[in-house]
Amino acid sequence: MAAAPSATSVHDFTVKDASGKDVDLSTYKGKVLLIVNVASQCGLTNSNYTELSQLYEKYKVQGFEILAFPCNQFGGQEPGSNEEIVQFACTRFKAEYPIFDKVDVNGNNAAPLYKYLKSNKGGLFGDSIKWNFSKFLVDKEGRVVDRYAPTTSPLSIEKDIKKLLGSS
Repeated sequence: MAAAPSATSVHDFTVKDASGKDVDLSTYKGKVLLIVNVASQCGLTNSNYTELSQLYEKYKVQGFEILAFPCNQFGGQEPGSNEEIVQFACTRFKAEYPIFDKVDVNGNNAAPLYKYLKSNKGGLFGDSIKWNFSKFLVDKEGRVVDRYAPTTSPLSIEKDIKKLLGSS
């Protein structure tokens, strides 16, 4: 995962997809993004994956994208391979949004994208991500506009997504 040293937006980053190919996030310019660190074996998995799929289904045609980044840093709750994770999300939860390469979101090996997200929107108790399913809402220009706790229901973010999409 790479970024220009002076990243000014999410669009300045290149990440790896689940099959290891580079994805330039500038391809998402003009779209509202919800960036989420996901896990398959968390108590929050069912509700989050279900509601994320509902949001995506409802708003994808209006320019909404969910970028899911598997992470195994919290209770070892995402132990599978990228292939297993994609299979789980797509089969069990009908996830149609992109699922990327497994990343670290905290610590020295944190993905540059996550370092950027955290530096733009620190949490209630500092910058670090506290658990699976932390969510960052990004506007069409790639600016981080909000951060939501793991326990925040994706559907409760809908009003903020609609506002950024310009729909009511």
